[in-house]
Amino acid sequence: MISVHEAQQIILQNIPAKKTALIPLSEAAGLVVSSDISARTDIPAFPQSSMDGYALKFQDRSKPLMIKGEMAAGTSQSLTIETGEATRIFTGAPLPEGADTVVMQEKIKTENGQLMILDDALNLGLNVRPKGSEVRKGETAMASGTYLSPAAVGFLAGIGHDRVEVYVPPAVAIIITGNELQNPGQDLAFGQVYEANSFQLKAALRITGIKDIHVFTAGDHPEELMNVLQQALSVSDVVLLNGGVSVGDYDFVTEAAEQCGVVQQFHKIKQKPGKPLFFGTKDEKLIFGLPGNPSSSLTCFYEYVLPALEQLTDLKNSVKKKEAVAAYNYKKPAGLTHFLKAYYDEEQGEVSPLHAQESYRLHSFAQANCFIMLPEDSTGCLKGDRVEVHLLPI
Repeated sequence: MISVHEAQQIILQNIPAKKTALIPLSEAAGLVVSSDISARTDIPAFPQSSMDGYALKFQDRSKPLMIKGEMAAGTSQSLTIETGEATRIFTGAPLPEGADTVVMQEKIKTENGQLMILDDALNLGLNVRPKGSEVRKGETAMASGTYLSPAAVGFLAGIGHDRVEVYVPPAVAIIITGNELQNPGQDLAFGQVYEANSFQLKAALRITGIKDIHVFTAGDHPEELMNVLQQALSVSDVVLLNGGVSVGDYDFVTEAAEQCGVVQQFHKIKQKPGKPLFFGTKDEKLIFGLPGNPSSSLTCFYEYVLPALEQLTDLKNSVKKKEAVAAYNYKKPAGLTHFLKAYYDEEQGEVSPLHAQESYRLHSFAQANCFIMLPEDSTGCLKGDRVEVHLLPI
């Protein structure tokens, strides 16, 4: 068995090069820009009013002004004003030639067709968006590595981009193994349990922005598992095998992986839960053998699979690490790193281990927002001790 740190380093060393693609902007939210994006034109492309009001020459602010026409957003005709003139203007409209300032409509009065300015605080250029004030043509508008939030998507659309080059999320295959599994919603026969791993893993993958997900099932038979694994490898970049990674008579994952040309990088980690974790590679594909117990499977996903997926897509680590004060005592034997399902109270700065830490139990996991990580040489923690907490992206 290897340590948690050694396992993390081995996975990191085997992450293949990131893949990129030019995709429609409408599909890019939640991804990361893979190359610098330059502005194609000045934005705004013309001096633009930010207010409903009147456009004028600032030097004429103290004079009665003749109102000459109007400029609405989207107008296709230009207009020029001379000294002593002003133009009715609306938000988003281009300024008429000769104008340099906009007075808001609430700060004027009109008499006999003439306009009087009632704004003592009027400054040169007030309420005008200068040409290129958002971004100038040829400038880097967005740098490589930028996360495409809703605002970032809106910004790119606003400067005229309808496609963007991004790091492509990997296709992921989930293989569920076990003769004892039954689909939720069906009656359980003697010896059966409901299958939960595919549901929780699909949910976790979708939260990370991965949409290309394939789910396969295989019984506890080596040839069947080998055939299913071959299919999964043909349609995915990352394979998550669930169950069959221990040392029982019906645990065939390592055998099937070897038959499919997967190179084992490690098998078994000094941790609880999730000790039987398997990791292998084939060409540029990553293969994780997750324990069948739902709590163990999800723990390994957050601690090992998710960081690998984020490396492939250039996303920042979503499992945040910090220190917190233990709210209760917890004892453990030295020898294994423990990941305890826990609840972190940010206001109090305290973290509480939850009930039901057994690897098959998800009830406490459904209430958890973090893990407490207790190192392998630790014998637990006492109330008031500072412990390492891994905040989950839930």
